[in-house]
Amino acid sequence: MSGHPEDSSCELPGASPADGRRHRQFDGAAWDGVTPRVYKLGGSSVPGAAWRDVVRHTLAGGAGEPMAFQLRYFEIEPGGYSSLEKHRHVHTIIVLHGAGRVVVGREVFDVAPFDFVYVPPNVPHQFVNAGAATFGFLCPVDADRDPPQPLNNEELHELLSDPRVREALRVQETTGSGIRD
Repeated sequence: MSGHPEDSSCELPGASPADGRRHRQFDGAAWDGVTPRVYKLGGSSVPGAAWRDVVRHTLAGGAGEPMAFQLRYFEIEPGGYSSLEKHRHVHTIIVLHGAGRVVVGREVFDVAPFDFVYVPPNVPHQFVNAGAATFGFLCPVDADRDPPQPLNNEELHELLSDPRVREALRVQETTGSGIRD
């Protein structure tokens, strides 16, 4: 490290979001100028691909800004969960509020505000609201990344063979009987 501010990897002189705004205020529900979006479009009959009550806010990197990452904020309502998936890129989250349960492979983490979770590449993971309030977390990811991949039946069976993981996961039953809660 050179110690010279002009060598900082954090600074891009003159760069700003596509709408020219460098500051966004949070009003308790959303950031001004950021439209909350549904977590994913469409549904899936693949076991584990179901999700419930998740909203995504893309705070940076989604509107043409000159950056190699996106900063997203997710909210999962009580009873909600993300899809069970894996991908080649690294995943990290920083919890801002609420209580959650995060499954990372055969590990289950109970998380609270300011906890950090690292998800290695190609490891199945799911985020579950474990409380009575909204579970919210920041999630920075590479802007150029592979799409989520569902688990195959063997991978899903392997995860469900662990009682702690089975209790934490929210997946569609392979029998078609709906969501297992």
